[in-house]
Amino acid sequence: MSAVFPGRYAAHTDDPFVVFLIGVSINRPLAVHRWFPVFAAMPPMLRELATHPDKGMLGSRVYLSGTVILIVQHWRSFEHLEGFARNPDDPHLSAWKRFNREIGKSDVVGVYHETYLVQAGQYEAVYVNMPRFGLAKAVEHVPATGDKTTARRRLGGQNEPAVEIAE
Repeated sequence: MSAVFPGRYAAHTDDPFVVFLIGVSINRPLAVHRWFPVFAAMPPMLRELATHPDKGMLGSRVYLSGTVILIVQHWRSFEHLEGFARNPDDPHLSAWKRFNREIGKSDVVGVYHETYLVQAGQYEAVYVNMPRFGLAKAVEHVPATGDKTTARRRLGGQNEPAVEIAE
């Protein structure tokens, strides 16, 4: 288990970044022989990205909800993300081609992704009594004090806390 940081913390970066949501929906759970190869293609990609931070992925986390698997990824830029997706030397392109060839329009398994380009200063995040998590695990993990005390302040505005905040 990761160490818990008592108190309030925020994520901090002065750079733009990308939030990329990718995953699968197992629509026919009994057709394991059809959907498992799609599922099994992701761990090698994540290992490649974890061992080569120069490819631009800042961090990722996997979530499971019923028959849907979601991976939240933070990337340095869209160019890094697209470069990885299209590079024939990286594991994604061959898996993508295989999916289109073997699964295509089948309803056995679905894949999805959503890409959000976040400009510098256009995000806010707070973590209370948590291990390093989400964006704060991908970028700086800083105390949520001063200009990081409230959501509006984390977004560059000014206001007073609505409740007393223990520091």
